[in-house]
Formats: sequence, C-alpha cells, structure tokens
Amino acid sequence: MTVSDRTAQAAPKPSSRAAAGLATLSAAQFLIALDFSVIFVALPSMGADLALSESAVQWVVSAYAVFFAGFLVLGGRAADRIGARTLFVAALLLFGVASLAGGIAQGAAVLLVARAAQGVAAATLQPSILALVNTTFEPGPARTRALAVWGTVGASGLAAGVVLGGLLTTVSWRWTFLVNLPFALVCVLAAPKVLPAPVRLARTAAPLNVVSAVLCTATVLVSTLGLTRASEAGWGDRTALACFAATAVLLAAFLLRERSSTQPLVAPVLRRTRTLLAGCGAAALYMASVAGVEFYLVTLALQDQRGFTPLQAGIAFLPLAVCITLGNTVAGRLLTPWGVRRTLSVAFLLGAAGLVLLALSVGLEGYAAAMLPGLLVSGIGHGMIYTSMFVGGTRDVPDSHQGTAGALMTTSQYAGGALGVAVLVLVLGTAPDTGSFAAGFTMAGGIALVGAVLAWTSFAGGARQSATAGTTAEVKA
Repeated sequence: MTVSDRTAQAAPKPSSRAAAGLATLSAAQFLIALDFSVIFVALPSMGADLALSESAVQWVVSAYAVFFAGFLVLGGRAADRIGARTLFVAALLLFGVASLAGGIAQGAAVLLVARAAQGVAAATLQPSILALVNTTFEPGPARTRALAVWGTVGASGLAAGVVLGGLLTTVSWRWTFLVNLPFALVCVLAAPKVLPAPVRLARTAAPLNVVSAVLCTATVLVSTLGLTRASEAGWGDRTALACFAATAVLLAAFLLRERSSTQPLVAPVLRRTRTLLAGCGAAALYMASVAGVEFYLVTLALQDQRGFTPLQAGIAFLPLAVCITLGNTVAGRLLTPWGVRRTLSVAFLLGAAGLVLLALSVGLEGYAAAMLPGLLVSGIGHGMIYTSMFVGGTRDVPDSHQGTAGALMTTSQYAGGALGVAVLVLVLGTAPDTGSFAAGFTMAGGIALVGAVLAWTSFAGGARQSATAGTTAEVKA
C-alpha cells in the first residue's frame, strides 16, 4: 500500500456541506437517468397525440442521443475551463427550458428541437456532475463512497423512470417532460450554497481550442448518426455509409489538429493516463453488454416475445433496477479491500453469467422462473461495473481535467452502446425468434467476458502509478 493510499484511507468523513453537495449532484444525476428512461413508455401516446410518423417517433429518442453523445467531450472540456459549478447551473437551466418546451410542444418540430436541447444540456451536465464529485472528495474511500452513492441514485432514476413513465402517461405524456422541472429548479437553487466555487483561471490561460472542439463534436455527432441510421435501415444504407465516410474524414482532421495544437482539446496528460484509457474501454464494453444491449434485448423479449404491455414491462424491470442499486452499494464496499482490478473483473463476470442465464431462459415459459434469475445476477454485476469503472477510470486524473475525463468515459460508454445495438439488430434479424434472442444474449455475455479480461489486465498496479505519474503529467500539461 502506498503512502497516498494510507492517507486517503485515513481521510475524515465528509462535512455536512460536502454531504449536501453530494445530495445535490445525485439529484441532478437522478434527473438525467429519469429523463432517459421515462420517455420510452410515453412514445406511443406521444406519437398518437401529435400524429407523428414512425420515423419522427424514433427521432424523439435519437435526437436526444445524437446530441448527447456529440457534445460530451466539448462539455467536459468546458467544465474544466469555465468551472464545473458554473456549467452545472447553466446546463440545468437549459434542461429546464427544454423540458418545458417539450411539455407544451404542439408539433414534431418543436418536440424534436426540445429533445435535442435536452441532449446538449445532459452532455454538459453529466461531466460537470462527475467533475464536482471527484474534486469535492479526496481519492480513496471518501471518493469511492461518493461515487457509489452517485451511481446508486442514478440507477434508481432509471428504475423510477420506467415505472413513472407508465403512470404519468396515463394522465398525459406531457408530464414525462414537465416532471423534470422541479428537479432542475431545486438543484439550481442549491448549487451556489453547497457546491465548491469554480477555480478562477489566470488571465494568461489559453482559450478553448474552438477548431478542435468543432471537429470533435462533429465527429461524434456524425458517427452516432451513422450508427443510429445503421440500426434502423441496415449497414448498407446510403445515409449510414455517407456518415461513416464523413466520420473518417472528420476524425483524421481532428487528430491532425490535436497533434499540431498547443492547446489540444484532450490534454496530453489524459492520453498518457493508462487507467483512464482502460476505464474508457471498460465503459464501452459495459454499454455494449450488460447495459445498453441487455436493456434493449429484455425490452423486446418482454413485449414482443412474452406479450407484456409497456407498464407490465416497466414493472418487470424493477428487480433488475433494484439489483443494479444493490450492485452499486456492493462495489462501494469492495473497492477499498479488493481494489478496482478484482472488483471490476468480478463485476463483469457476474454480468456475463446473468446474460448467459437470460440466453438459456428465452425458450422457457413464465417470467419468475425463466427470466428473473438472469435479471438478478446481471443487475448486481451491472451496478458493480458502473461504480468500479468510474472509480478506476478517473482515479489517476488531475482535478483540473476531471470534466474532460468523465466526458471521455461517457462518450466511450455511449459509443459502445450504439455500436452494440447496431450489431445486435443484425443478429436479431427482421423477425426475431427464440434462437435469435438466445444469440443476442450470448453475444452480450461474450462482450462482458472481454470486459473482465480488460479489467484484470489493465488495472494491475494502477494505484501505485497514479501517485507519481499523474502528478508529473499534470505539471507537464
């Protein structure tokens, strides 16, 4: 154990102000998770009320996803440059205005613009939250506990969204937007009182690299659009292929700009931080297996294969959500004695085991005896992965780069999910049957096994490296 590890373990418990700050940040994370899941159950009612085409209904989801993924890195860098608390408040205000616009929308155009604005707001809010958690609490047990609470509240938001979406839609789908307003308002009012003030930059500090920011955002936007289109229309779709070609050009331009710039968007210290790169890889594999792909598969299996209504499907997800919350708590307790390497490896193995159980259950009758065991096991693994990968991925990152680091991990997470779902569409085919569902769950389980191997091989000795390399790199950057 290093000196820094012993110091972190001896750190005092957080003050009441820090605890209030964590409660505010967790409430904002709950808002993001709630908004992500609450919309799905409301889509049919939304489409019928506004006479939306099938494509427009799909883009109620995609407009949010594309802009969320596209603006994450820019949002993270902005949080590091102008202050995470400042951006936190601004993002919440935009989120509230966009939610109000969506709630009163009378047509597709306003609704889709509102969803895109929510995506931009979430893209700037997410890295601000993670940066504030990591800069408020010292590395070690205090930060691990804080991230476990943050992850647990986020998981409860996903669960609440599925059930709350069904309940609110019985009144009006508009309440799935308007429900966001009180959360945003409370967090905005609390932020100046309980969150740390932004660090003032020196007058000589270089401005944000606008060219790199535009190229990075355009690269992620276009690639996400291509993956979304491929999942809808197939990999041979002309629009999807054009997006992939444009992505290659934009990515090359971004890399050239980053190499020649004196103020790159992704600082050299981040490129050299091995545990951050491992965390990004783990995030991508997590979303391509026990998160995005599993949620997508289970939703289809419940409603298309077993005939559940949307509300019944939401209730059927509750055991999974409860186990995700439990997994976050378990990870918070295991990370100190076990370390990231062992905890994250075990978490991925549990996720893989749950997915294999789900693959074996697709031909069985009933829910409790067939699907429930797999949901319980994968849910615990899911929660453990989420907390562990963020603890491991950000632990060696200097405080001044926490926003960008969190954004890189979240971007990797979303990219993995988008790619996983696009590949899954090919596996399922146009008319999914028992065999294709089993193949889909097996594919996701295999990806989770790759995540376990990555965790075991990439986080060995990372804590010792962080005590020296991280500090030296920050000075060089």
